[in-house]
Amino acid sequence: MQYLPLFLNLQRQTCLIVGAGEVAARKIELLLKARVRVQVVALEVSAGVAALQQQSAFDIQLRAFSADDLNDVQLVVAATDNHQVNADIAQAAQSRGLWVNVVDQPELGNFIFPAIIDRSPLLAAVASGGAAPVLTRLMRARIESAIPAAYGKLAQLAEQFRPLVKQHIAMPAQRRMFWEKILQGSIAEQVFANNLPQAEKQLRDAILQHNPDLKMGEVYLIGAGPGDPDLLTFKALRLMQQADVIVYDRLVSAEIVELARRDAEKIYVGKERDNHSLPQASINELLANLALAGKRVARLKGGDPFIFGRGGEEIETLVQHGIAFQVVPGVTAACGCASYAGIPLTHRDHAQSCTFVTGHLKDGSINLNWPQLAAPNQTVVIYMGLQGLPEICRQLVAHGCPPEQPIAIVQQGTTPHQKVLTGTLANISDKLALSPMKSPTLIIVGSVVRLQNQLQWFGVS
Repeated sequence: MQYLPLFLNLQRQTCLIVGAGEVAARKIELLLKARVRVQVVALEVSAGVAALQQQSAFDIQLRAFSADDLNDVQLVVAATDNHQVNADIAQAAQSRGLWVNVVDQPELGNFIFPAIIDRSPLLAAVASGGAAPVLTRLMRARIESAIPAAYGKLAQLAEQFRPLVKQHIAMPAQRRMFWEKILQGSIAEQVFANNLPQAEKQLRDAILQHNPDLKMGEVYLIGAGPGDPDLLTFKALRLMQQADVIVYDRLVSAEIVELARRDAEKIYVGKERDNHSLPQASINELLANLALAGKRVARLKGGDPFIFGRGGEEIETLVQHGIAFQVVPGVTAACGCASYAGIPLTHRDHAQSCTFVTGHLKDGSINLNWPQLAAPNQTVVIYMGLQGLPEICRQLVAHGCPPEQPIAIVQQGTTPHQKVLTGTLANISDKLALSPMKSPTLIIVGSVVRLQNQLQWFGVS
């Protein structure tokens, strides 16, 4: 992170603007909105700056910049059309420990102006560090369209009732849960409809009727997908943002965990073959105990929680304790990895069915229905099968699959580290020895694998 986002209170502080062109006019207009005392030094004044000066009566001095102009100012903007002058201003300002922005040369200053979404008192800012201004503008437009104009009124309503909420709801965690419910429910809709009196009445009633003794939490069993954060559902992201605790496993990428609420407690319960940081039974009880303590728990599981994710076992424990839960489906590894590898799981000319199996059973064996898996005109997707690959290939051939049957191994599918190895049942083990792969991997068996070279798209330049 090159820049640390900060919001500065500069009301009645002095900001020096050197230059008075149209770019300077945009900076001046922004500073005036923040109630900054503006002081301009420039050789000539554009029509835009002159119009702003007529409206707000700030000081303009028609002359060249002098180092003495930096006396008694807190912020500096170098906005001349002379790059050398801008560089000199930046150097002089930073030598005095001042904040300085250099228009069109952000590397010379020590702060930048972000694109701002203004729903005062609610503000959002977007910046690219000068790397992609157009992308920043597009991002701002997307956020602007997603945030109702009345969000500012909603923030004002929350500010108005904060003392009353604090008086009636003592625990910070319960206050946070209360506000999350209020700001996403019918009261917020009343504000958006400009029915403020009704919103105030409903909020006051909700505060007075709040029962602090209800401590039961909730568990969100969330499928985090195979790795790419963009594959998360909207619901998964929303619940992650309101959870108090994030319980995640080894298959959940760091980028996805980063999307959780910043102050949420994060508990790692990753499991690898023969190396479980926490046994499954202990994970089940951990989820229950956290919820019984009044926590909202987001249980993140790679792929989909109900496809070889042991989500059903975790929910059984929650049901036994009478704990509320929600299940959020995710893109399972089979679908995600196959799609990103360019391997269709079904195809009219190759496979009319698809079977998901696990290559690692509870007792460590690979005791599968081999005659069924060796049947033609299907795709077989094998989870957790890397270590048993030689035995898998041997059994498939022994039960009727041709040795030249195509097979693919996908490592860390959907991520920038994705790797795909293709071959046949007869030679894939030898190829793997020459090009080792490590978990997490997915094995795909079937003639659809022949299409991979033609249909691959992810990571292909």
